[in-house]
Amino acid sequence: MTTCRTVTVKDLPESVTLNHIAELRRELVPLAHGDWPCLVLDFSAVRELDRAGVELLLRTMEEVVKRNGDVKFAAVSPQIGMILELTRVDRLFEFFDNAADAVSSFTSFPLVAFSRDADENQRHGIVQPRG
Repeated sequence: MTTCRTVTVKDLPESVTLNHIAELRRELVPLAHGDWPCLVLDFSAVRELDRAGVELLLRTMEEVVKRNGDVKFAAVSPQIGMILELTRVDRLFEFFDNAADAVSSFTSFPLVAFSRDADENQRHGIVQPRG
């Protein structure tokens, strides 16, 4: 689990493409630094995402993870979700319906994590220690 002091929500622009990467990078770099950065990228306005945009997302994740932090995605449209799936980037990030849910996920555990039902835990991919 990531220990956050604060969670930062960054609203992404409509176009996360090569033509807009330099400006977006300048905005994201400071957010990825410090101890345990916790970042929510809000995709509500995003309508375009290209290879350069995907690379920026990966580099941002890399910088945040180096500092023991985490990046989560919020409000990803089906079209943008398809791009992330095709590039297999979807496997690296947690997705949430909205920014508020993504923010709260940094400080809460899913209820199923506390379940005593081994079958239920197995269905949700939770591995319990053997002892």
